[in-house]
Amino acid sequence: MQDPSPEKMRYWEKFEKEKAEQKANGTYITRPFEHLELHYRHDHEVIRHAQFPFKTQFWLFLKGWGKWATIILIPIMALTHMTALYKLNEPAWELTKSLFIEVHSWFIGIPFICGLTGHIVVEYFPRIWLRAPKGPLWELNRRTGTVTIFDYKDFKKTGKIGEFIAPFYEFDAYIITNPDRQGLPMIGLSLAHRYSNKGMNFNDMIAPDNLAQKPCALWDFFQNFMDISRPLPDVPVHEAYRHLDPVTAEYDRQTGRDPRYWIDMDNDV
Repeated sequence: MQDPSPEKMRYWEKFEKEKAEQKANGTYITRPFEHLELHYRHDHEVIRHAQFPFKTQFWLFLKGWGKWATIILIPIMALTHMTALYKLNEPAWELTKSLFIEVHSWFIGIPFICGLTGHIVVEYFPRIWLRAPKGPLWELNRRTGTVTIFDYKDFKKTGKIGEFIAPFYEFDAYIITNPDRQGLPMIGLSLAHRYSNKGMNFNDMIAPDNLAQKPCALWDFFQNFMDISRPLPDVPVHEAYRHLDPVTAEYDRQTGRDPRYWIDMDNDV
């Protein structure tokens, strides 16, 4: 809920302003993949969530995993190397030096190559990795007060996406707990429909951790968003849309809220 940052908001505001001017002047050049449908939406009416397909996620994961694995392993390997050099006498070190170098090369080299490959592909070859999702996973509609869960069970056969639509008040929130590799509880949020077996979890939206504050805050956010008697949650992503929601616009008028509260804020505040 902290995204986008004020700096990114100013960047996109400037971009949209320049885009409008260029279109008016007839000088606008369409960006690559500009018309790619990502099936994602988050404004004053709808929160619609979609996931990139596996191929796209693979390259993003390769880039991130390779980078951080390399950063973490370099000091560990350096410490191991110095410890072995200190503990072993010179003849023993000479016998094991080549083995240490080979092991270190494998441990650091593999994630480094993976991270570098992922970085090059993601940054310079978007046609290889960037793919649009088949469609959204779920949608919360503030205007209609409904939740839509999209079903892809028969998508390969029929090419159609199934939809389950129900009022938001028929969904109950649950804290879900799964153990990590050390057996520690990792906590996330899920919604389940009270009168069917339909549901959804939000682990891909907010990564589970061992505290319940984030899942509870997310549930609170969803409730506030879907309550049309209250203004939109005051988060950066909603600032550009607050004047379009009647309840929010009236609330901001009465409270004197600065319409550029987030966008003009310093990133470090």
